[in-house]
Amino acid sequence: MDKVFKALADSNRRHLLDSLFQSNGQTLSELVEHLDMSRQATTKHLRILEDADLITVVWKGRTKHHYLNTAPIGNIYDRWIGKFDQNKVKSLTDMKNKLEEENNE
Repeated sequence: MDKVFKALADSNRRHLLDSLFQSNGQTLSELVEHLDMSRQATTKHLRILEDADLITVVWKGRTKHHYLNTAPIGNIYDRWIGKFDQNKVKSLTDMKNKLEEENNE
């Protein structure tokens, strides 16, 4: 998970992930169009995202297509975020049940 957090710490890499979320399977040329970065810098960021398993690469002929891999982000959600959401959902459910009981009385 350390590689994932490190990869997500950079705003350029988050922007790349957002771009892939909008249109998955983009080539380097397509990704560069949306950024104010050189191809070389974008390639370095893509390598870091690939090392963190946040993107996968599929070769189609001589063209490299980049795809978003949401599994590592899902793991972060399950481990760090989801457990906090469960308390909120339980609180809302408890409040709903209490209000319904009061209305029925």
